[in-house]
Amino acid sequence: MKANTDLKIFLVDDDVFSLTIYRQHLRNLGYKHIAVFENGLDCLNSLAQQPDIIFLDHQMDQLNGVEVLKKIKQFNPDIYVVFISGQSDVQTVINSLKLGAFDYIVKDNNDTGKMEEVLNKINEVKELLLMNEKSVVF
Repeated sequence: MKANTDLKIFLVDDDVFSLTIYRQHLRNLGYKHIAVFENGLDCLNSLAQQPDIIFLDHQMDQLNGVEVLKKIKQFNPDIYVVFISGQSDVQTVINSLKLGAFDYIVKDNNDTGKMEEVLNKINEVKELLLMNEKSVVF
């Protein structure tokens, strides 16, 4: 299956180095519509751009990732939110998924590989949902 590189992706992290690495990796994969934000508030103020996927850091100043996730889901529950964080506490991961995160990536030396795997999963889910819509007979 070919990845849909036309998806609009937001990267939200207060670590500028991580943002740079993630953006470049996504560009190398062929994704063209990437916006980066150094805090959750800027991300929330840009939701009118209608992102398909948001990679979101958990630990940030001002608003933490969980607060941002809740507001994103209130705005549009169909946005795929993926946490990518150094926070590896199991309960934190479980709570994030319960609140609507699609997946949770723990930062390590394979962040970009894990991002690619999650993007492949999202593309598969989107394709299955589209096939399901087409097969529904009224």
